[in-house]
Amino acid sequence: MERRRIPIRLIGRLVLIFIGVSLLLLGFNFAGQFFYFLESVEEQEVGVQFSNNRIYQVVGPGVYSDFGLFVSLETISTQAIPFSVQDEEIITKDKQRIGLIVSGDVFRPNLSQADLIRDQWAEYRGLYLNDELARQRVQDLARQSMKVCVGDRTFDNNIIGTSRDELRSCIDDEVNELVARIGLRVDNVVVPEVILSPEVQAALDDIVQSRLQTEKAAQDELRALAEAEAEQARQEGQIRVEQSRIQEQARQEITLAELSRERLAAQLAVIEQQQQNDLAQIAKDQAVALAEKQKELLVVQEELEIARVQAEVALINAQIQTAVEQVLALLYETNPEYLTLLLARANASALNQTDKVIFTPEGTVPTLVLPGPGIVPTIDTTPNTAVPQPETTETAP
Repeated sequence: MERRRIPIRLIGRLVLIFIGVSLLLLGFNFAGQFFYFLESVEEQEVGVQFSNNRIYQVVGPGVYSDFGLFVSLETISTQAIPFSVQDEEIITKDKQRIGLIVSGDVFRPNLSQADLIRDQWAEYRGLYLNDELARQRVQDLARQSMKVCVGDRTFDNNIIGTSRDELRSCIDDEVNELVARIGLRVDNVVVPEVILSPEVQAALDDIVQSRLQTEKAAQDELRALAEAEAEQARQEGQIRVEQSRIQEQARQEITLAELSRERLAAQLAVIEQQQQNDLAQIAKDQAVALAEKQKELLVVQEELEIARVQAEVALINAQIQTAVEQVLALLYETNPEYLTLLLARANASALNQTDKVIFTPEGTVPTLVLPGPGIVPTIDTTPNTAVPQPETTETAP
């Protein structure tokens, strides 16, 4: 075959293109030492601005540009860097071997720690920019903290009960004291697992089993004692219940007797009140009767007094009348003419216009003439010289 030959002119052009590209890249690289344009600092980052290869400002999230001699912008992530470290060979204070797994989060300085960034940048720049370097360094410090905290404590104080939380707090404090020297911070430290060797695990199981058996025997004893006490308490409870029943029955009987006594007392009070009312009514009736008797007595006394006064008046009147009559009798006796005059006046005053007078001789009986058909009144006109006699008047019916 005939080999084709590459023209020398083409090779020259390729060499020139390569040299131009290399020079262009070198120019951009060199120009990058004098400016940066629209460089972004994210929300979870902190920006470090350099001028003349020296830090002149630490900034928060935003977009930045700068021009000058040897200017640049570096960013530090403030996000958590998780780590986990395991150590299976840690000796406790009482010469027991255990293992631990510790995990947590690593945090770099934030914007509020700008002075710390300036002071530590020259020494720990790689830790601030490289997550893996920061994680590896913290893991090494965590192992050291684990050995210190476990070695200061006994086996039981490292693995039993609340001692686990005390161990975690010790590791947290110890590792933070170490990482603070390089400007880092560790949070959320946990001890999720304690690793025991098979021999230790077997011995621990035996101890636990023996302890469980001892505790079970103690529990059995306590249970028997509790059952005996419960039975005693039950019997005492029955006795107390019976005593309570008897006491309650006696109390109820006393209450009923008290209620009966109160009821009888109330009835007695009612009877006494009724008797008092009856006595009051009797006294009232007696008072009324006595008042009426006194009233009647007063009336009788008044009537007697009136009768006495009337008798006295009648006596006086009778005495007066007798005196008058005696005076008249004496007058008539001494003056018979006056008596005749009075008789005449009496007779005259006793006659009416319709009366008929019949004069008859003394010692004779007058003849009564009754009016009727054919009867004419007769009048005796014979003069009478005898002494006048009292006239007798007959009034015809």
